[in-house]
Amino acid sequence: MEIAIASGKGGVGKSTLSAAIVITLAKRGRDVIAVDADADAPNMHLIMGLERWEWEEPYKESMVAKIIQEKCIQCGECQRVCPYKAIYMDEEGFKVNSIICEGCLTCSLVCPVEGAIVREQAVSGVLRTTKTKYGFPLISARLNPGRPNSGKLVTEEKTKARELADKDTVIVVDSAAGIGCQVVSSLAGANMAVLVVEPTPASFNALKRVHKLTKHFMQPAAIVINKWDINPTLSEEIELFASRNNLDFLGKVPYDDSIPRSMALMAPVIEVFPDSPASRALLEIADRVNSILDDWMIWFLRFRPKKPEPYKPIILKPEGF
Repeated sequence: MEIAIASGKGGVGKSTLSAAIVITLAKRGRDVIAVDADADAPNMHLIMGLERWEWEEPYKESMVAKIIQEKCIQCGECQRVCPYKAIYMDEEGFKVNSIICEGCLTCSLVCPVEGAIVREQAVSGVLRTTKTKYGFPLISARLNPGRPNSGKLVTEEKTKARELADKDTVIVVDSAAGIGCQVVSSLAGANMAVLVVEPTPASFNALKRVHKLTKHFMQPAAIVINKWDINPTLSEEIELFASRNNLDFLGKVPYDDSIPRSMALMAPVIEVFPDSPASRALLEIADRVNSILDDWMIWFLRFRPKKPEPYKPIILKPEGF
C-alpha cells in the first residue's frame, strides 16, 4: 500500500502531516516506510531529528561533456557553438561548467581534434537511507545544484522503498511542491493521495491543479485543510469542493505556534507537543488514514483475484493408441 502526500503549493504542511501519519501508523503496529520525495529540498530528516545516514550512494544518471586538455588546441570552436554557454576559458584553457552542461555534445561535432571532447557520467545527487528512532526506515535523496532528472531520482527512491517493503508494508511518500516531474513520480503507482491545502486563494488554486493529476492517475484522493481557522469562509468553500469532487475529507488542522516551535527543536510536533491543538488534529487525521487502511485490507482479502489454475493442454489421441 502506497500513500502519497501532495499539494500544489509549498509550505502548506505536507512534511508535518507525513511525519504524523507515518509515526502514528508505526505506533499502531503497522510496518511502514517513509520516503522524502522532494529531492530539491528534502526536509523529512530534519523533522525527524536525524543527523546521520546509515547508507549513502551517489546517483549517476545525466551526462556532461569534458575537454581533454592534452588534446585541446585552444581553437575556441566549442565555446562558440555551445547552446548552453557552458564552456568557459581560464588560465589552463577551455573547460566545461558541469552544472550548466546538458551533455548534448554539440561541442564535439565542431571540434577539429578527434577525442578532444568526450562525454562522461555526472553525479546528479545522492540516495540515502537510515532507520528512525521509531523503528521504520526513512529513504531520502538530495539533488545536486543545477542537475536535471529530479523525477528519476524520486523514482529511484520509491524503487528502493519497494525493495525493502513486504506485502503488508505501508509506504508514505512526502512529495515535493507543485505539479512537476517530482510530483508526477510521487503520485505514479500510489494507491491513495492525501492533498494538503491552506485556505488561501493561491493554495486553493494549486490544490485544483494537483487534483487533476490524481484524476489522471485515477487515484482515490482525500483532502486535509491546514491552518483552517485563518480563513474559515474559504475553508468551507474547500470542503464544498471536496464534496462536489468526491474527495474524502480527512480533517482540518488549526493554526498553532507549536508547529514552528517543534521544527526549531527538530522533532515531530505530535511528539514534543502532544496536547497542542494541532497535534490532536493531526493524530485524528492519522487515525482516519489507519482506518482507511483497515477497510482497504478487508476489501482486498475479500475481493482479491484468485490465483489462476495452471494451464493444462488438451491432448487428443488417435484411435488405437
